[in-house]
Amino acid sequence: MAAIPSSSFVIAIDGPSASGKGTLARMLAAHLDFAHLDTGLLYRATGLAVLRAGGEPADPVAAEKAARSLDPATIMDLADDPALRTDAVSQAASKASAIAGVRASLLEFQQNFALHPPGGKKGAVLDGRDIGTVVAPNAQVKIYVVADPVVRANRRYKELRQRGENVTEAAVLADMQARDERDQTRAVVPAKPAEDAVRLDTTGLTIVEAFAAALAIVKSKLN
Repeated sequence: MAAIPSSSFVIAIDGPSASGKGTLARMLAAHLDFAHLDTGLLYRATGLAVLRAGGEPADPVAAEKAARSLDPATIMDLADDPALRTDAVSQAASKASAIAGVRASLLEFQQNFALHPPGGKKGAVLDGRDIGTVVAPNAQVKIYVVADPVVRANRRYKELRQRGENVTEAAVLADMQARDERDQTRAVVPAKPAEDAVRLDTTGLTIVEAFAAALAIVKSKLN
């Protein structure tokens, strides 16, 4: 893997679903004027493509075909597609992400983003599940965001209800626990914190408090 050049300051934010990592990544990127990449978007786009084609996200052939079909030039334009934020697509993304061919197809995109932030930015913030361990192991800052599963499920439940989805909190918790199990036990790059990552527990924190804590971690590396 190519080393991250000193001219590109990379912040890797990992953690399970609904831990708050995405919100923190966006806030940090905006505050620091860094480029931001929600790497989960790539996997959700892959999962959505498989579902729309009538395929099974856990099928390596269908999932790898969908991953290879993603256009790097337009992928970020998909961010506003509400279909990507549904629970069905979230589950499809988790299944597809366990496939080695899918991960290999999307890895180059992520690494190029970290090495060469778009828009002439001096740094990049990437969030996902294997940023600090696989995508950018040389990142100057690595944060692993966690939260109690019940709290995470409540956050996701409220988010889905606001979007008009008819779900129960118990079902969301069960799906989240199943996804955690898949992500942590998959044969290909199981989700886990990098050895040099700083753990940030957002269970009892407001978003303002969580952001302040994350920014303090970043500043300790910037100085």
